[in-house]
Amino acid sequence: MFGKKTLWIMLIAIMLLIVACGPSDETSENEDNTGEDSSETENSGDDSEAEGDEEEITLILWHIETGPSGEAIEAAVDRFEEKNPNVTVEVSQQENDPYKSQLSVAMGGGNPPDVFHSWGGGWLKQFVDSDQVVDITDSVDASLYNEAALSVSTFEDSIYGAPVSMDVVPVFYNKEIFEEYGIEEPETYEDLLGIVETLTSNDITPFALANQTKWTGSFYLMYMAERLGGPELFNEAFERSGRTFDDEAYIEAGQKIQELVEMGAFPEGVNGMNYDTGQSRQLLYTNSAAMMVMGGWLVNNVRDEMPEFEEKLGFFLFPSIEGGEGEQNHVVGGVSPVFSVAKQSEHPEMAAELVNELASLETATQLSNNAGSISAVNGVEYEDPYIQEMSDILESSEAMQTYYDQTLPPELAQTHLDTTQAIFGLSMTPEEAMAEVEEKAKEVLAE
Repeated sequence: MFGKKTLWIMLIAIMLLIVACGPSDETSENEDNTGEDSSETENSGDDSEAEGDEEEITLILWHIETGPSGEAIEAAVDRFEEKNPNVTVEVSQQENDPYKSQLSVAMGGGNPPDVFHSWGGGWLKQFVDSDQVVDITDSVDASLYNEAALSVSTFEDSIYGAPVSMDVVPVFYNKEIFEEYGIEEPETYEDLLGIVETLTSNDITPFALANQTKWTGSFYLMYMAERLGGPELFNEAFERSGRTFDDEAYIEAGQKIQELVEMGAFPEGVNGMNYDTGQSRQLLYTNSAAMMVMGGWLVNNVRDEMPEFEEKLGFFLFPSIEGGEGEQNHVVGGVSPVFSVAKQSEHPEMAAELVNELASLETATQLSNNAGSISAVNGVEYEDPYIQEMSDILESSEAMQTYYDQTLPPELAQTHLDTTQAIFGLSMTPEEAMAEVEEKAKEVLAE
């Protein structure tokens, strides 16, 4: 047995041995250095993440807005870039009519813009169906938007685009000409025909129309068909649930257009005139024509091109037709722009953030008050009396017919545009034109 003294000596020896074998100052120093290195590595990782956050990103945006509308888009881009200093947005403003084919080519070639302008409806749905558009349901606040406006970019309960503005298509007119010839705003189609006769007898073209682009003439067919067949006519034909595109209401609508053509209601060579270059608007500005069936964006065109003409500009809704099922407070209109994200985008989340800025209350307010657009975003306070009145018309309307060429699938829409232009050119009878549209509808809508 060891004595207590021996035990204490052994314990002290063991403790000394442990100390001797423990970390030396050098080791501790190395450990400290290692600790510092670890910290630096950790910080270096943070820096790497920070650098990742600051990665330079370029987004490409395509849109068709011009004048004050284009300025509102540019302002939204500026705000977005200020909030995201590492992101540059390359903006490409496209001409309206070539735009559709250019975007289709870009989509098909796998090189689309990150964010693109659309009108929703069938034209956007074709890209959604081919899995070329990002579902942004979780990226946007649906409560910010007018329900009807958002519906044009919502398919199977998923949101594929954010709307900014809505438009109504009234009949604009030159108040000075109406006053000079004692003309009152018409309440019936017969009243409108009387106006046409008065104007033509005084060598004034009743309607300024440039129909080379075809969609401009489509407004007349949409209104005539709705006033004759009522608001369900198009839906029944489109949904294959009742009347069809060769229904008597459509044929009569075509006949009424050709009657107007033969009365001299439109400029000579109407199908060769280009709206985008301002040919029809020049007829208004020079008092050569008295009326124009056109979307609310005409106000924007006037302010940009001939601001002094604005005081002459009035508007009314297309009149009802005796015996028809449509009413004068039914409107033709649409939603534009709608902004969407292409599936090919390398930065879809950042692109969706850009969409939110483009479709924000601030953008919608600027478009409404500076560019003459009815807001698709809730909460806009209108300063512009024209737009307030159009917004009131839209809110009080009992029915809204969206643009055929945006609602129909593209192939059928093109047939509609081609045949409508042929009706204006008197190169097809209404019966032939509507039979061709219905034949294409059977083929396309049955798919």
